[in-house]
Amino acid sequence: MSKIVCFGEVLWDVFPTHKKIGGAPLNVAVRLKSFKNDVAMVSAIGNDELGKLILNYINDLKINADAVVILEDYTTGEVAVTLNEKGAATYEIVHPRAWDKIPLTTAAATLVKQADAFVFGSLITRDTVSKNTLYQLLKLTKYAIFDVNLRAPFYSKEILVALMEKADFIKFNDEELYEVSAFLGSPFHNLEQNIHFISEKTKTAHICVTKGEHGAVLLYNNALFYNSGYKIKVVDTVGSGDSFLASLISQLINGSAPQKAIDFACAVGALVAQNEGANPIITENEVVQFSGL
Repeated sequence: MSKIVCFGEVLWDVFPTHKKIGGAPLNVAVRLKSFKNDVAMVSAIGNDELGKLILNYINDLKINADAVVILEDYTTGEVAVTLNEKGAATYEIVHPRAWDKIPLTTAAATLVKQADAFVFGSLITRDTVSKNTLYQLLKLTKYAIFDVNLRAPFYSKEILVALMEKADFIKFNDEELYEVSAFLGSPFHNLEQNIHFISEKTKTAHICVTKGEHGAVLLYNNALFYNSGYKIKVVDTVGSGDSFLASLISQLINGSAPQKAIDFACAVGALVAQNEGANPIITENEVVQFSGL
């Protein structure tokens, strides 16, 4: 299987009644590891109890934690999560936390140089320290995967454009696609035209757009592939998009055809959404039974 490095926030999602370990890049790493990939995490935690629990969690899952740095001056990240009646989540993300201050280390650079793919998101650029580390690591990547996460007020047009231009693969949800297309000056109104518009504007051959319960669209080397979604009862959507992306990457990088990859990824995303929390255990057999693949 493939070597993949995930870069960015590790934190606790704090719900009204409980807390769970999360952060989009870590959620992606966990799901990638569940499909037998060789996965490493690059991040930072505080020298506190919450940080130790995250580090133990990463080590227990056999995800490489050599580039997870413990910082004395910042506490481990926490995010307040609120769910509406449909299970959709909103987030209150306090700044600064340890993951805002990820240093560039030799361990991180070595892992990224050796990896087949490097996964990162836009939220990590809200602080100059982690942003600068990301920019340095992007110079070392073979295949950069950009998970767009528009969390106001933590993004800017200039940074998004710079990251899209550095990426080999970009993942949006449909709202993000339209927002980014608009500020890039797109004259188009439908999804497919805007996918092609961004592909040409940023010179990115691989773009995926998720559409919630209605599935996803994948642009892969000038061809479009579709999945129309799976009907489920949503418990919560936390981590569903992260598991979708991890499943899609795992399938594509390990040689699956694009159509099979997007069908598999949509099935995993749906199975996550009908469970509580970001990282329920899901086997490949469950995916096959659920989706009929």
